[in-house]
Amino acid sequence: MELEAAKVIGAALAMGLGAIGPGIGLGILASKALEAIGRNPEAQSKVQTTMILAIAVTEAVAIYALVVALMILFG
Repeated sequence: MELEAAKVIGAALAMGLGAIGPGIGLGILASKALEAIGRNPEAQSKVQTTMILAIAVTEAVAIYALVVALMILFG
């Protein structure tokens, strides 16, 4: 296998596997936040603020996976 092909496969694996966790986490996070708001509508602002912060932290993991994939591809 050539080096360039190995880089492309490694980058694809890094990004693919690195996006599975945040994808599942964001789905669970959104469903639980909507469930909490449905049960207690008065707490919507608190739940929404916490949810947005958690989404940002979860997305950071996917961005780290992207950085690693780019480092593999172009490094």
